[in-house]
Amino acid sequence: MERTRTNQFEGKSVVITGASSGFGHGTAIELAWRGACLVLAARSANTISELAQACETVGGRAIAVPTDVSNPHEVERLAQRALAECGQIDVWMNNAGVGVIGRFDVVPLQDHEQVIKTDLLGTMAGSYFALRHFRQRGEGTLINVASIIGKIPAPLYASYVAAKFGVVGFSDALRQELKSDKMEKIRVCTVLPMAHETEFFEHAANYTGHKAVPIPPTYDPKVTIDALVKLVAEPEDEVITGGQGGVFNILHHLMPTAVENMMAAKTENAQLRDAPSAPFSEGSLHRATEQVS
Repeated sequence: MERTRTNQFEGKSVVITGASSGFGHGTAIELAWRGACLVLAARSANTISELAQACETVGGRAIAVPTDVSNPHEVERLAQRALAECGQIDVWMNNAGVGVIGRFDVVPLQDHEQVIKTDLLGTMAGSYFALRHFRQRGEGTLINVASIIGKIPAPLYASYVAAKFGVVGFSDALRQELKSDKMEKIRVCTVLPMAHETEFFEHAANYTGHKAVPIPPTYDPKVTIDALVKLVAEPEDEVITGGQGGVFNILHHLMPTAVENMMAAKTENAQLRDAPSAPFSEGSLHRATEQVS
């Protein structure tokens, strides 16, 4: 069945960080098909240039802005390019993310620092420039991609957990500020995916001695891509994606110790017991490949 465009998306200007792969890539294509004006950011210049061309092929307008969100000056430049190209920003999506897997004291400290710089400080930088613009306009939507382990911790992901817990709390605080200022037309959305079948685990730095694998159960990336697209038109404060995520979250409120013990067991079984051996690797944590955000 042929899909029909709606004016909810036509011409809407959307900045997407981490656009070169995973949720960002898929969301960009879907929004382009609906006629959005996209500003695509990631470290890999070639990959996001190809994505911009693909977006224009399906009917959107797109520009590629190579950006390392761990550098706030590059994020500011991204915001300036978005305003210059689109005239305004309707939606800013902080989706860029990196990870490192391993016992906390085995992973090099600089790797933990890079996760925090990208996943938390990068989200804060994007939110800063987006919200300054939204407050001037009196409206806009900020979408921050966190993770279910931003609410339920997991071993071997210590700095990633710290960053995503930070994104969840940071987004909550922004909503409080906007409510206090009666800025009802500025929305802050937090998305908390379960593990999905994306390139994240291929790209993550890994010091476990085993191949990086997701924490089961895993889901099709389309589940989160569809949620991100919907938030562009219909913002919500918080969305958990992946069928069991909402259940885990409720159970965690009711019996936190039991759920955290279960999460720890599932993580260590998958990553340390069942995964095949593999050498230590920095993955693409410190430098982009042609297919990583």
